[in-house]
Amino acid sequence: MKAPALGIDIGGSGIKFGLIDVDKGEMIGDRVKIDTPKPSTPDAVAAAIRDAILQLNWKGDKIGVGFPAIIVDGVSLSAANIDKAWIGTNVEELLHSYTGHKYYVINDADAAGVAERMYGRINHIKGTVLLLTLGTGIGSALFYDGILIPNTEFGHIQYKGDIAENWVSNRARKERSLDYDTWAKELSEFLDYMILMVSPRLIVLGGGISFRFDEFAHHFNHLRTPVVNATAYNDAGIIGAAIAAHPELMEPFV
Repeated sequence: MKAPALGIDIGGSGIKFGLIDVDKGEMIGDRVKIDTPKPSTPDAVAAAIRDAILQLNWKGDKIGVGFPAIIVDGVSLSAANIDKAWIGTNVEELLHSYTGHKYYVINDADAAGVAERMYGRINHIKGTVLLLTLGTGIGSALFYDGILIPNTEFGHIQYKGDIAENWVSNRARKERSLDYDTWAKELSEFLDYMILMVSPRLIVLGGGISFRFDEFAHHFNHLRTPVVNATAYNDAGIIGAAIAAHPELMEPFV
C-alpha cells in the first residue's frame, strides 16, 4: 500500500482538505473544511491553509492543490470566484513559503477530471474524453489516452452571444427559472457543439448536478457521443488534487 496523499480543494466559499488512499481513490477519515477568508487574498488564504495543516499534523513532504484558476507552471493566470490579487501569483511558491511543503497546483476542474481518470468513468478509456463540471460555472477537463490537456476552460468559450456557463451551468438554470427538462435540452445542444469541437469518445458530467443525472439523461441519447455521470461527486477535487502531487501515477493508457 502506498502512503496516503494530502489533497486540498480551494473554492470561493470553502477550502477542503482530505487524506487520500491513492490505491483506492478513497478518503481516509473525514474531510476537513474551513471557510475561505474574506477577502480571499493570497496571504489570507495561505495563512488559513497553514493553520489547517498544523491542525491536521501532516508529516508528508508533498501536497496537491486544486485551484479555481488557469494554472501554468504553478502561477495563477486568472481568478474565478477568488480575489483578483491571485492573478500573476506563483501559488506553489507562496504556499511553500507558509508551510515548507512542496506543492503541486492544478486547475480545480482538472483536479476533478484527474479523479475520474484514475478511479472513475475515464479510467482506461483511450482516445479523447471530455469531463464537464456543472455548478456555479462550468469547469472542464480534457484527456487523450489518459493524459490531461490542462486549462481548457470550455465554460468560458463564446456560445450564443455569451459564455457557455451563462447559458447552461446549474446557476444559469436557476437564474433563468428552467426546469430540468428544459435545461437539459439546452445542455444537449451545448454538448453537441462540444462534440463538433473536440470529437470526444466519451463525455462525463460532474458537479452537484450529477446526483440527478438519471432524471434528464434521456435528453442526450440522440448525441453521437455517449454521455455519463461522474462517480467521485463531492470529493473529486480533493482526490484529484492529491493525485497531482504524485504525477508518477498518471502514466498514459496503453
